[in-house]
Amino acid sequence: MAGRTQPLLAGVVTALVGFASSFTVVLAGLRAVGATDAQAASGLLVLCLTAGLAAAWLGLRHRIPMSVAWSTPGAALLVATGPLPGGWPTAVGAFLVSGVLIVAAGLFPPLGRAVAAIPRPVAGAMLAGVLLPLCTAPVRALVEVPLLAAPVVVTWVLLHRYARRWAVPAALAVAVVAITLTASGLGGVGAAGLLPVVELTAPAWSLSATIGLAVPLFLVTMAAQNVPGMAVLVGYGYRPPFGAALRATGLASLAAAPAGGHAVNLAAISAALAAGPDAHPDPDRRWIASVTAGVGLALLGLGAGLATALVALAPPVLIEAVAGLALLGALATAIAAAVTEPDAREAAVVAFVVTASGVTLLGVGGAFWGLLAGWLMLLLFREGRAPS
Repeated sequence: MAGRTQPLLAGVVTALVGFASSFTVVLAGLRAVGATDAQAASGLLVLCLTAGLAAAWLGLRHRIPMSVAWSTPGAALLVATGPLPGGWPTAVGAFLVSGVLIVAAGLFPPLGRAVAAIPRPVAGAMLAGVLLPLCTAPVRALVEVPLLAAPVVVTWVLLHRYARRWAVPAALAVAVVAITLTASGLGGVGAAGLLPVVELTAPAWSLSATIGLAVPLFLVTMAAQNVPGMAVLVGYGYRPPFGAALRATGLASLAAAPAGGHAVNLAAISAALAAGPDAHPDPDRRWIASVTAGVGLALLGLGAGLATALVALAPPVLIEAVAGLALLGALATAIAAAVTEPDAREAAVVAFVVTASGVTLLGVGGAFWGLLAGWLMLLLFREGRAPS
């Protein structure tokens, strides 16, 4: 009996940790690019549903524990990008373009290899620049709302030391308690406002949004989620079909976009919970954990309305603080990747500084310019060293 229940329990844990540790990042990102609370709740709901369905399909089809999630770094990119000319419909159009690019990477392997060939230091520096503004939010929250933020941060620190996988969910739980004790508006939301609702938006397109959001969203999702997610599976001895995974998650992204979902991809951080030996001693049985996680994530999406209502009542900096705590590990990984190669460090620093500046030029956000600046610096430095 224990052998049967172990992957089921591992799947439940994977779904809970994956949802609780980063849904605040998703809501913050969607609201940053112009979504209303209802549109953000719709986006969170469809991300849960489509990611859950993709995980169930991949697990049942290939018998490999291929966990699927939303793009957490992509959501952080939305926060860094901010409002777009054309508003929320233009953001939805960018989500669709990013989904098309993911499907294309699954259909045409050279495109996926081209993304993987982006210099690791520059890609890591760009991601670090995207994550930095959110990761500083816990510090700002301790100054601006100390009575609310201090218990959250202390909880995270203690559990990060003794039960790391539960650190962010526990910090979120403390934040929820603080919000409910200090806010008085939740009772006025009404049951109808807490029900799961899909709100469709007609997309709009612009060149600046395609270059400034769609392309960076695709690159961040590929470099920070899909490629590491595959690496986790390979590390546990699996030979996952990368093309099939990209096609499935790309189609899920396309399905989610009109309802506000920004990107669906292979899980990277939570992938080990379903693919590791804790899920089941037999590697051939661990796919049950990823399928269970997919079903669990889809069910958790039904609480998107409640989650959004709680977030709407909280001071924005407190929600950003929880999101920042969830992303500190990703920031550390990105910084490590940026400075690993001594010859590329200056180029990586340029990419990081330009991205973190948050500048917008010609309607295009800092992530694109940071990637471009870092790549150009890398070329210049390599050209300068060639004669010697």
